[in-house]
Amino acid sequence: MDGYRVLIDRLWPRGISKQRAALDAWLTELAPSSALRTWFHHDPKRWRDFARRYRAELRAQPLLLQTLRERARRQRVTLLYAARDERVNHAVLLREALLRVPHGASPRAAKRAAGSNRRGAARRTRSRNRPQQALNGAAPGAHVSHGVRCAFSIAG
Repeated sequence: MDGYRVLIDRLWPRGISKQRAALDAWLTELAPSSALRTWFHHDPKRWRDFARRYRAELRAQPLLLQTLRERARRQRVTLLYAARDERVNHAVLLREALLRVPHGASPRAAKRAAGSNRRGAARRTRSRNRPQQALNGAAPGAHVSHGVRCAFSIAG
């Protein structure tokens, strides 16, 4: 199951209805800024700089990150994004930020985030069946290669 489904792009994916996406939230504030997204243009040569700049943008959203982090402790959170590359995209960086213990957190919070509790370490799965179909239901030939490729949960 997908758990809590969150779209983390600034732009709505083309060809996907809101009903078909079946989202629980659309958090545009956690997406890269329009300027950063345009500059990056999914150029792997710019990945390092993009990652550094995007992490800086995420640091400006501590309350939103903490809210999503807390939800992930209670249930699976599925990050939905519209990038084709499943390794070079902002969802990977957002996932890292959500799994990282915030500066100044208690040792107990650090243990929970690290996964040293009764249920084990944080798990990551890639869902390629139902969630992919749910987002990719556009007509053949439409410019849609979006999908659920970054799901994670923190055992609680």
